[in-house]
Amino acid sequence: MTTTYDLHFYFDPVCPFAWMTSKWVRIVAAARDYRVDWRFISLRILNADVDYATHFPTHYEEGHTAGLKLLRVAAKVRAEHGRDAVGPLYAAFGTRLFDTPREERITAAGQAARDLVEAALVNAGLPAELADALEDATLDDGIRGETDEALTLTGRDVGTPILHFRPPNGTAFFGPVISRLPSPEDSVTLWDHVIGLAEFGGFAELKRSLREMPQLAAFGVETETVGKQEDWHGGSRRPKK
Repeated sequence: MTTTYDLHFYFDPVCPFAWMTSKWVRIVAAARDYRVDWRFISLRILNADVDYATHFPTHYEEGHTAGLKLLRVAAKVRAEHGRDAVGPLYAAFGTRLFDTPREERITAAGQAARDLVEAALVNAGLPAELADALEDATLDDGIRGETDEALTLTGRDVGTPILHFRPPNGTAFFGPVISRLPSPEDSVTLWDHVIGLAEFGGFAELKRSLREMPQLAAFGVETETVGKQEDWHGGSRRPKK
């Protein structure tokens, strides 16, 4: 039997704004009884032809590469345990990467990545040995194909997340990008406004590059506080000239 999803959510695990939007989407999904299919888009693959030293701040290439490796694990999980196993794994990744204070969190690089992934897999009720997929580059073709799928829906001048509303015939957009998590009541109201835009076939874009630093413990921005506003471009803070 084919499963019908209300939303396709394309994510890269190392994108803090995708993580923030995913937390909002989970609140809405619970309130509206939505089914969400968590799909892959790799920032490393998306920027394969970009000179990182010129276009991104320091450490972005390392971070995007780590995101691709985490997606390999997610792809292996989906292949062996089904599509519904991806959402809990993404939640476990995001909690460790972004909802843990800086001084306590595990990074997504090197041996720390193995520790993070094994802990996330166990938390999601999955075998820890699936962390072997971190170095399995044979999974990249599938991730590349899904990244291309997302870009076919929106065009290439986008970042993460990409949301496809009421697939397969609904509209897809980059975003919405939010820096603060709305309350449960405001979450549904805000979502209805987004759906209103998405349902109008002629709507193309609503964008600003100024963003607050996301309200996540990993960035030192606690709940009830507002992050510093910075200028972002292509999903990253603009390098300082």
